[in-house]
Amino acid sequence: MVAARRKEMRAKFVIVSGSASQKLAMATAQRLGAEIGQCSVTRFPDTEVNVQLNEPVRERRVFIVQSSCPPVDQHIMEVLAIADACRRAAASSITWIAPYFGYARSDKRRGGRTPIMGRLVADFAERAGIDHLIALDLHSQQVEGFFHIPVENLSAVPAIADALKSHLEPESVIVSPDTGRVKMASAYASRMGCPVAVLHKERLNGRKTAVSRIVGEVRARPCVIIDDMISTGGTINNAVEALIRVGAAGNFIVAASHGVFTPEARKNLNHPAIRKIIVTDSIPVSSDDWPQVKIVSLAPILAGAIRRSIGGESMTDP
Repeated sequence: MVAARRKEMRAKFVIVSGSASQKLAMATAQRLGAEIGQCSVTRFPDTEVNVQLNEPVRERRVFIVQSSCPPVDQHIMEVLAIADACRRAAASSITWIAPYFGYARSDKRRGGRTPIMGRLVADFAERAGIDHLIALDLHSQQVEGFFHIPVENLSAVPAIADALKSHLEPESVIVSPDTGRVKMASAYASRMGCPVAVLHKERLNGRKTAVSRIVGEVRARPCVIIDDMISTGGTINNAVEALIRVGAAGNFIVAASHGVFTPEARKNLNHPAIRKIIVTDSIPVSSDDWPQVKIVSLAPILAGAIRRSIGGESMTDP
């Protein structure tokens, strides 16, 4: 009876992915006892995207698992193409699961004659037929307001906190690299029973910032620096240097939901005081030649979100 109900549930939905998050989509489907949907994403010689659904989606709920990671525009266009194909093929609903949502940093105008790219992506997604967004640790919660469809902003903090516990030392302090991540730092701290320290920064020019003061006791204590994303690694490097200057113990752990890791990131993170870097697989990262990096899978979180969505359950209730 239970097996029959699970089979019936799987028949009502399908998980598909573009080229950005195929491994994560497959791991998520496996946790649900389902197979990944048959969807071909190819490129014409001039790089235009070509999408073909190779199985019916009529009256089925479609979950598109795709991060808008580099190359960001290419991967967003794949999501829009898949959504449009599903809409035209009479899918009953289309949910975009964005483990990493690009352009979330573009949540307001940076000056005159500039776009708000987060809003533009939201408009494109809705016009393509997406009627539900599930994201993880959006860089700016303001992005939720750009959508007229339901938005679920889930958190990878519980999964990363579990991974951190085995590396935690006595007297460790959770450090927020700026005031914008205090809420996230507090979430880590409450789960791990650690105090919180906050770095305050001042902008030196258009490209550089410096730590002006540190709130919290870090002297002679191991520090866990947390953030929602690591892009260039410059913020983390500056934080490590500032903490060392005030006497923090010289062995740091860095944890972030999204390892964007631009080309200069490895140089900035190759600091002798950083012994471990923990990120999720919201963006494909290879740790084969980077032993400091530990990758936490988001598949359990995404599978749980899909299961709750299908069952009409709340995403936030325990």
